[in-house]
Amino acid sequence: MHQRLTRLLRWFLALHLCIGMAFAAEPSLLADAQSEPSEKISSAVAAMEQIRKSLDDADAPETLQSLSEKSLKTKRDADAAVTALEPLLKQLDARIAQLGPVTEGAVEDSEIRTQRKELDALRSDLDSSIKRGKLLSIEAQQTSDSIEKMRTQQFNAQIARKVASPLSPSLWKQFAEHVPVDLQRVAGLYRQGQTTFAAAIEKDGWSTPLLGLLGALVLMFPLRMWLRHAGRQFAMSEKAPDARLRRTGLAVWLLLVGTLLPGLASLVFIECLRSIDAIAPRLQSVADAWIKSSFVAAFFLSVSACMLMPKRPSWRLLNIDDIAAPALTRFAWGAAFMTWFAMLLNALSIAARTSAVTTVALDGLIALTYVALIATVLVTLKKQRQRHNAMAEEKAQNAESSHPVQRGGWLMLAWLGGHITVLAALIAALLGYLNFSVFVATQMVWITVVVLATTLLMKFADDFFTWLLSAESRSGRAIAQGTGIRAARVEQAGVLLSALVRVALLLGGLAALTAPFGNSSSLLSMGDSVAQGLTIGGTVLKPFAVVRAIVVAVIGWTIFSTLQHWLVETYLPRTELDIGARNSISTVARYVGITLAVLWTLAALGIGFEKLALVASALSVGIGFGLQAITQNFVSGLILLAERPVKIGDRVRIGDQVGDIRRISVRATEIQTDDKATLIVPNSELITKPVQNLTMDGALGRISMAFSVPLSTDIVRLKSIVLGIYAAHEAVLENPVPAMYVDSLNGSVVNITSFGHVSSPRNVYGTRSDLLFELLKQTAEQGIALVSATDIHVIRDRAAPVAPAAEVQTKADPA
Repeated sequence: MHQRLTRLLRWFLALHLCIGMAFAAEPSLLADAQSEPSEKISSAVAAMEQIRKSLDDADAPETLQSLSEKSLKTKRDADAAVTALEPLLKQLDARIAQLGPVTEGAVEDSEIRTQRKELDALRSDLDSSIKRGKLLSIEAQQTSDSIEKMRTQQFNAQIARKVASPLSPSLWKQFAEHVPVDLQRVAGLYRQGQTTFAAAIEKDGWSTPLLGLLGALVLMFPLRMWLRHAGRQFAMSEKAPDARLRRTGLAVWLLLVGTLLPGLASLVFIECLRSIDAIAPRLQSVADAWIKSSFVAAFFLSVSACMLMPKRPSWRLLNIDDIAAPALTRFAWGAAFMTWFAMLLNALSIAARTSAVTTVALDGLIALTYVALIATVLVTLKKQRQRHNAMAEEKAQNAESSHPVQRGGWLMLAWLGGHITVLAALIAALLGYLNFSVFVATQMVWITVVVLATTLLMKFADDFFTWLLSAESRSGRAIAQGTGIRAARVEQAGVLLSALVRVALLLGGLAALTAPFGNSSSLLSMGDSVAQGLTIGGTVLKPFAVVRAIVVAVIGWTIFSTLQHWLVETYLPRTELDIGARNSISTVARYVGITLAVLWTLAALGIGFEKLALVASALSVGIGFGLQAITQNFVSGLILLAERPVKIGDRVRIGDQVGDIRRISVRATEIQTDDKATLIVPNSELITKPVQNLTMDGALGRISMAFSVPLSTDIVRLKSIVLGIYAAHEAVLENPVPAMYVDSLNGSVVNITSFGHVSSPRNVYGTRSDLLFELLKQTAEQGIALVSATDIHVIRDRAAPVAPAAEVQTKADPA
């Protein structure tokens, strides 16, 4: 017994020693984890201070853009540091809570006091770092916003700046005076570049420049041409997918090859020259402009080449004929060259510090050249439209039909936008707003290229994902067989994935359209905000968490579908349960699986079960105390919106009320009656009670006219008059054919009933009134009497027994 107590005491002392060492080591571990984010915040503070100093002397748009991007980077660093420090603060709070509050008058152990002091000091430093990071993030965002405002003001001032008109002789006189000086400046820049290049060659030799030139030539010609040929060969082979994806896939491949390889060729050559310091300092910006303009010009040419396909009409994605396609390709070459030349000339003008007059004159020439290019494109499109109209009219004459000539919507839009651009750019250039003229013309070209590229990528995304998850593809069949999901569901997933990717591409295209306006930093800021997540209550939904939740939902659904399939197909048939019991078990298992999959997905999304329990309890109490009707109407509304037995615009009859449906919500449906009153009907009424849909599936309206004529009337002539009245009214349909019937013979009266149809039940009342007016008019002119049957009743007066009296009462039915 004594030995057991001794061992127990030793074990307790050892455990106490280990816990004490762990508690003592925990503050040091937290301090180590805090050091890196705190250092990142300190570095961000220093970077922000440098940005503020540089902002005082910054005036160039490129400098302001660089400072704005640095501000956003500082904000991202600060946010990342705060995100890393907040969990450490929670751990410290939990550790301090474990120590408990300090009791007055009690004497704590020295180790506890030391730990409490260290934890308090560490918490103070950590809280200070978090507050600094949050303040720095706000300050960096404000700085970026102020820089963007400055850039916007500069851009507006530059666009609105007015100079001498190109028609003014004074502009060209000043240009002629400044040309010699500007040529000398350009010559000086050339000599500086030549001297730097010669010095580099003398030091390092020709090997590096020649190697860079060789690499650029290989990228530009043999490799680019081989990759284009390989793409065409694969697209025409049997290994390629269906026709639609073949066309769009080849176009995207040509776009990538045609854009990347020429730009990479320029990049390789320039970087080889930079590696031996063969580029003068003042020509560094010109070299950067060379690389950038090469990528942009190659992108322009690639978009036009892959969309127009001048030599392969069967692969062409645009509705352009064989005559217009080569001409538009030549114009694309002209636009690409002008863009490349304008970007390079602008960089060279800045590097050489040429005069403002020379810059203005060159901008005017560039603007007029762009206008001429756009005008020639419009002429080409107009000629194609004339050819299409002539061919369509010829086909219509040969077919002896009068079908209207259909015109491409995008061609009309391009035609209208091009004319507006040409007019605006030409007027602005002649008035002296050359910057605005150049901007409008270049924007027209840029918008056209971006729209074409975005359209191509969206078509490719739709074709690719629908093919990838289709029932005919190998991948689609493999997914359906591996997961047990029906092929139709897999195809639906492909359609949804295609829609998501196309939305992302559309947003990217919009961002590319706004890039020339100088707000790329704002777009980056919006991207950062999206990446940080959307806060809903106490839960932050981040994009990565949403993607993770989608993956978990797919995995969970696959697992539970497989288990249910095994339960229904393998296990339950081998039991002694009847079909009803097996169906009940499988149904319950299905809903349990769905519930578990939803809970698992919500957990992956970061939503705790305690919040779900709180919401579920609140809903159950609400439904139990008075939300039954609301819930019923809500579910009925979902059924109405899904099955659509009635829809907006339908004319319905509910009880004795007739009207048009104007709005369907999840709770009630609004119906406008003929007296313009609004009838609000709960959705459950439309689901549980009979509803007559008068206009479903294009229902016609029927007109019925009943009247009587004397027995001596010429019925054949009357029939001709009635049918003529129907035929003369423009609202009465020819099919079904109007008809007149003899309903009955009542003494000396013939009862007539006639029917006609109109396009909608809404037109019945007014058309019936017009027909009755015309019937009364023509029967009066033809001398045909309209009569009604007479009922004679003999009534005895009980108050006068001497002599019975008879009273004749006549009741006439309206015609």
